[in-house]
Amino acid sequence: MPNDHYKTGIPEADQLIDELTDRCAPGERKEMFRQILTTVAKLGMEHDDLGDFKLINTTLKELRHSFRVFYPYRAQRKVMVFGSARTPESDPNYALAIELSRQLVHEGFMMISGAGPGIMEAVNRGAGKQNSFGVNIKLPFEQGANPYIADDPKLMQCKYFFTRKLIFAKESDATVLLPGGFGTLDEGYEMLTLFQTGKTLPRPIVLLEDPRGDYWKNWLDFLDSVLIKKGFVSQEDRSLLQIAHSPEEVTKYVTDFFRVYHSLRYVRGLTVLRFTRIIPEKLIRQLNSDFKDILTQGEIRASPPLKDEMKNREHLDLPRLVMEFNHRNFGRLNEMIQTINRALP
Repeated sequence: MPNDHYKTGIPEADQLIDELTDRCAPGERKEMFRQILTTVAKLGMEHDDLGDFKLINTTLKELRHSFRVFYPYRAQRKVMVFGSARTPESDPNYALAIELSRQLVHEGFMMISGAGPGIMEAVNRGAGKQNSFGVNIKLPFEQGANPYIADDPKLMQCKYFFTRKLIFAKESDATVLLPGGFGTLDEGYEMLTLFQTGKTLPRPIVLLEDPRGDYWKNWLDFLDSVLIKKGFVSQEDRSLLQIAHSPEEVTKYVTDFFRVYHSLRYVRGLTVLRFTRIIPEKLIRQLNSDFKDILTQGEIRASPPLKDEMKNREHLDLPRLVMEFNHRNFGRLNEMIQTINRALP
């Protein structure tokens, strides 16, 4: 939205910003670009902490580079896979990651890994360079890019974990976690938190492990016996994730998730769910009965594209359901999406 009041307060500086905006970002991007330049100018005017300038400079560079790398592939769905950098090739989970990547690529997905060794290497190995992205983190003791993504133009390096995790979340459509250490758990908790709070769109989150292992079983025991039992998270949050013991299970869950459900958009207080096929009236009545608890008012109803969607020409050919969602029960929202997916052939 335009914000004419957001200026540096120095007429000469604001005029230069306007001139640079006209040259670099005409059209619909103009106002947002002007605000970005104004923010940078105000930063320079307000204080002189060199460390702050370094942080912002590196962050902007990393995000700009990631947008440039991913932009040509935005139309293709992607799965990010996390797991330990210390997993050896002899570990059965390494083989699971290779086969999972092969199967998902066969189904039309591209794969995103952290570009390092272990599980990350297995992901890029199974997908092949042409279907892989690598988002590496610069560390003093590890990790160089694995040979299955090294020197590929879809490999990028990040200094900061927070920009790396933002890239993972922004550019992917599904998350798979294999056993790992602090980094894997951190990335997994990040995705669960983003989904639980509505800061990322609905997605499959799958915990994958060799059937002889107990890593995720022990973690789920902690989730059930401590987090849910003590009320730190709700029972419905359990539906944000699934556990699997084979690449076939993961591939089926991920492909089924997007078989009917397509995407979600918030438009002026309304939640718009888009689908690949028409939702029958009988099913809509069932949804209103089973999921009325997630509405603030009104009903779940079929709708043509809304004005904002038409303005941006957003998937105008897809059927839609519209509702006034409470923006709180995202576990229940995920259950509703799964109900629709299962109900239609």
